[in-house]
Amino acid sequence: MNFSAIKTYFQPGFQRRRVLMTIFGVIICGASVGLFKQAAFGVDPFQCLCNGLHQVIPMDFGTLYVIINIVLLLLVFVMNRHFIGLGTFINLFLLGYVIDGSEKLLFALMGQPTMALRIVYIVIGMIVLCFSSSMYMTADMGVSTYDAIALHLAEKKIAPFRFIRIATDLTCVLIGWALGFIPGVGTVLTALCMGPLVSYFNDRFSKPMLYGKEQKAA
Repeated sequence: MNFSAIKTYFQPGFQRRRVLMTIFGVIICGASVGLFKQAAFGVDPFQCLCNGLHQVIPMDFGTLYVIINIVLLLLVFVMNRHFIGLGTFINLFLLGYVIDGSEKLLFALMGQPTMALRIVYIVIGMIVLCFSSSMYMTADMGVSTYDAIALHLAEKKIAPFRFIRIATDLTCVLIGWALGFIPGVGTVLTALCMGPLVSYFNDRFSKPMLYGKEQKAA
């Protein structure tokens, strides 16, 4: 981080922006998953992995999902606890309710979607998912347990984040598929596009919003 960015860190309002970007980003991320579910073109790559594990582990999906996230949380704690924070716990305890509420609201407003509307949902959902993920990742106040894996590897200079994210997403899709869960078009689209789009929104929106247009921190 350069000297001007360090000064920015201590300016009034900077921490408030971080908190707001974290909360807003995670909540909008949940709404985007609601769009994905209404589009019915496939779940995101991490959900594909979880659903694949559910095919072979005789356990309630909700319980299994919590266990998977706890295991990842412990892994992140060992690898780099810096990524555990406000955003992590909002993801763990609030995101499910936001997803459920947004899906019900869409159905109440729009009814059963036509094919054309499903395509609109998947396109908007992809853009909103990447935009919101960029916001809370840039705020750097904790991320989801799954997001932390790619961010940690990028921090270790293994490769740029956009390529690592494609690799981790495709790995989730392939494992889920191998375990018996069939990925949809939206799943593959997310795996290929999320890393590059998050990086794009980081540079064009999230970093300028947090640090100012003249102080985009690395």
